Amino acid sequence: MKAVTSIDTILAALRAAADPTRLRLLALLSGGELTVSEMTQILGQSQPRVSRHLKLMGEAGLLERLREGSWVFYRLAEPVREGGSAASLARDLVGRISQTDPTIARDAERLAMVRAARAAQAEAYFRANAERWDQLRALHLPDRDVERVLRDLVGPGEIGLHVDLGTGTGRMLLLFADQVTRGLGLDVSHEMLTVARTALEARGAGHLTVRQGDIAAPPIEAGAADLVTLHLVLHYLDDAGSALAEAARLLRPGGRLLIVDFAPHELEFLREDHAHRRLGFDEREITALGTAAGLRLVRTVHLPPSAEGATGGGTDDRLTLTVWLFEAAAPLPPAPTTPTWDETPSR
Repeated sequence: MKAVTSIDTILAALRAAADPTRLRLLALLSGGELTVSEMTQILGQSQPRVSRHLKLMGEAGLLERLREGSWVFYRLAEPVREGGSAASLARDLVGRISQTDPTIARDAERLAMVRAARAAQAEAYFRANAERWDQLRALHLPDRDVERVLRDLVGPGEIGLHVDLGTGTGRMLLLFADQVTRGLGLDVSHEMLTVARTALEARGAGHLTVRQGDIAAPPIEAGAADLVTLHLVLHYLDDAGSALAEAARLLRPGGRLLIVDFAPHELEFLREDHAHRRLGFDEREITALGTAAGLRLVRTVHLPPSAEGATGGGTDDRLTLTVWLFEAAAPLPPAPTTPTWDETPSR
């Protein structure tokens, strides 16, 4: 059914957009989220002035405001949320703006410069950590092989909302990008979020977003997600059970939780060099935690390391990955309101 809304709501949204600067802001944000300082740089206007425009459009339901530490990001509001009619109107207005308009074209050029600077920042972080990450990757099966298994487990069907907890570089979001209506990644690290945003922008994945958030208490509505992923995250946590319970809370009935982590190992250097709290998980431990969270185990897959890249010519110094696929219980069917048997009285 097509969404309807009141005349007052539509008028408020139209008034909020009825300004040249605000239309420019809508056009900029149609390409992805930006900080206030980035928009100030692009428009060449003062921060208080830009902030006021953003505030008015946010109050009218055209934009979403998202805080990330001391930074504040804005993006076009999602039509599926409250105020969705205003959000749809924002997208319709942007679609009617000519991209060859001199002002819009100039803004697009400056936006490209801002994105290039963001990409350079992400690349610098990558370079600073590349050796450490390469060391970790060399310990287990290549990513491409792991991801092939994950795609097979999830299957080819459409996915509504995918939530990736501890998203890191956003790799899991991109893995399922062609199947999801919307993807949301959470991470506490601002640096990693910068890397993820750059990767999502490079793929033109406007339906995928990342947010700063604690996976122990994800700021997401219960029962909203069709798929939740925890990819190589649990071994960093003090309490894997709480994180798994929160992941289960996010799932709609029939939704799925996909967990990837290390099997038990004895590589102690991972504690000191890579801040691992746990040296892997026994299959039964995660299965029990999932069951305690009200989930049903669908399948477990073990992925031993390949001999390629082993430092001693074997796999004793390598890591086995375990994949768990859980499903949230579907609600019980309602009790019948009329008898299902023949109540015709006997004669």
